[in-house]
Amino acid sequence: MAGPKGYLGDMARSRRSNDWGFPRWRGYGSTRQAEPVRTCDREGCDLPGDRPAPKSPNSPERWYFCEAHAAEYNRSWNYFEGLSAEDAAAREADERRDARGFSQANHYAWGGPGDGSRSRDEMRAFDVLELDSDAGFEDVRAAWRRLAKANHPDVKPGDAEAAARFQAIQAAYEVLRKAEERRATA
Repeated sequence: MAGPKGYLGDMARSRRSNDWGFPRWRGYGSTRQAEPVRTCDREGCDLPGDRPAPKSPNSPERWYFCEAHAAEYNRSWNYFEGLSAEDAAAREADERRDARGFSQANHYAWGGPGDGSRSRDEMRAFDVLELDSDAGFEDVRAAWRRLAKANHPDVKPGDAEAAARFQAIQAAYEVLRKAEERRATA
């Protein structure tokens, strides 16, 4: 099985590449050297800083934090800082309109600006039921019963304000009941 003279010798000396014969798998400017890892921008932290955070609103400059320091930074971040109430409402409405297509996905609710474990709608429902956000579902049910009895249209006939409160209480209970069902099945 010997070919022309020198054929086997050339094969033995040829270098093999890591692209397995597919040149497009090679990255442009790729090297075999280790890539430097960017560390967290928090003073004294040497964990990898792989989570970008803006240095100021509408600025392209970013901090790069580890997961723990990114969470600490985001806890105090106020996206609407420096805006009037009308400007903040207008910006929120614009962003909701732009993101309406994503709201159809069931997993989108976690991304809302709640407390991290609850969505904005759940936080509003707790406010309507006059509860803290860490209340359990039994507390929710008790508050719903108490407030529904106090504002029921049969108890206060002809009171439009009580009827509106009753509807808000019912809607808040439905939001929290559905959230509890989702948590139970997850």
